[in-house]
Amino acid sequence: MNVLETRSGRAAKPYVPLYTPEQRVRRDRTRWTLVQGILAPLQLLAMVISVVLVVRYLRTGEGLLAANVSVVIKTLFLYVIMVTGAIWEKVVFGQYLFHEKFFWEDVVSMVVISLHTVYLYGLFADWTPQGNLVIALAAYACYTVNAIQFLLKLRAARLADAHHSAPATAGVTA
Repeated sequence: MNVLETRSGRAAKPYVPLYTPEQRVRRDRTRWTLVQGILAPLQLLAMVISVVLVVRYLRTGEGLLAANVSVVIKTLFLYVIMVTGAIWEKVVFGQYLFHEKFFWEDVVSMVVISLHTVYLYGLFADWTPQGNLVIALAAYACYTVNAIQFLLKLRAARLADAHHSAPATAGVTA
């Protein structure tokens, strides 16, 4: 079987790492990697707390202020992580957003930002709280999809890198 063929006989895509060696060095040397690593779980925590507060308000009618404050805090985390993430992408890949390696993650991030921004507009335009908080929940659903995209991509890259850097010893006998 040819190395570039699968068991079904179809050509397999050649392995392309998520990072070139130069990009990996830039990724590991920039402080923006650490910033992203700190902000990402904080943003997730802010979202989980906010979901609880938003759902509480939608179910009981209680805690509107807490729900709105939690969505604003989550939105601020999002804006900060998007700005710092764009800087990270520029340092590592040479462009601020939409590099081919993270194109679809960035596209979904723009949907997430748009929904959060619509929520803020609705908050200050005095839209009905229920409708506006439903927008926040839609933003959170998109954010969850986006977070899963990033996690799956980074996990797949880590596994592929480990697989391709491991010595080829299968079938070798002493």
